[in-house]
Amino acid sequence: MEQPNLSLIKEIAGNDKDFQNSIFSILKKEFPLERDLYIENFGAKDYAKASDDVHKLKHKISLLGLAQGFEIATKYEKELRDNNTDLHVTFVQVLDKMDAYLNK
Repeated sequence: MEQPNLSLIKEIAGNDKDFQNSIFSILKKEFPLERDLYIENFGAKDYAKASDDVHKLKHKISLLGLAQGFEIATKYEKELRDNNTDLHVTFVQVLDKMDAYLNK
């Protein structure tokens, strides 16, 4: 499975290390809050809110170069709207990879 990386952030920021660091800091700050909110809404079976949470998280997934993870999130976001939770475990695996990467 693919691994998180900074290639897209570096592409966006160019040689501006301060901007790269700023984006990474925002990811580190916002990701745990958004992940926890998703877990909370999923646990409450509020799949409409969980779908909104997935929508927010998928942009962070993309920023960390996880193309397959982004595809999973896009599909899962739509499926949650229909109360389909089949991709939950796979989506959480993507989140776990991101968490490990952001906290290394």
